[in-house]
Amino acid sequence: MPRSQHLSEDQCHSYWSQGYLLLPGLIGTELVDRFNQRFVDLVTGTASLSEGMKIMQDVMVVKGAVKPATPAHGVNKLLCLEEDPVLFEFAQRPELVGAVQSLLGSELYSISSNVFNKPTGVDGRHPLHQDLRYFKLRPAYQIIGVWTALLPAPREAGCLAVIPGSHKQDLLAHESPDWDYVNYGFFGLNDVDLEARVHVEMEPGDTLLFHPLLIHGSGRNRSSDFRRAISVHYAAGSCEAVGKDWRQNPFTRRIV
Repeated sequence: MPRSQHLSEDQCHSYWSQGYLLLPGLIGTELVDRFNQRFVDLVTGTASLSEGMKIMQDVMVVKGAVKPATPAHGVNKLLCLEEDPVLFEFAQRPELVGAVQSLLGSELYSISSNVFNKPTGVDGRHPLHQDLRYFKLRPAYQIIGVWTALLPAPREAGCLAVIPGSHKQDLLAHESPDWDYVNYGFFGLNDVDLEARVHVEMEPGDTLLFHPLLIHGSGRNRSSDFRRAISVHYAAGSCEAVGKDWRQNPFTRRIV
């Protein structure tokens, strides 16, 4: 197993300055293939879903606007990987944990986990948004999102688009996009400077670390293949939330 890999001073500076950091080839090919196969096994029923795991179908499939060619073509997201013996290994990888510790400190918890699947033949857009919209933990700078490509993610396939430096503003008001087909829980920002976007094209195993206030999203998949990624959000042990202890959430896990 690879040793923990910590970021350089320049990498840390780039993250805090831009709000994101791309780490090419962080996750090895063997693991990427294993995660991909596990996703396929779960959505086809070859493997059983673990407790709490959910398959979210694309809204166009749910509403009957599209008939998927395969079960995987109908899936938008696989949620809550915490009890899966294969997929949750991603959140515990030392090469990933070490990079995140460089930015958040030694005590880490995972607070959400997903496999994002963007098939061809559906709208599939994810509007520009800030992930902090979905979390009650604070402060924001003690949370990091991680997104690792499991399949190639060129712009044509709907790669992530980010607005560098946008994490330096507050949490903005989010609304439901005025689109015909919007997947459940997808909210977006209005009046965003689209010319400021940077499209982050990625190869399998490439990993993006990003601040929860960073404005980001993704477009349609116009390629002939899937765009797929595995993702987790980490929070430092120093985070706080109003109400009961956030560490007791059934989907929160102590990593280190």
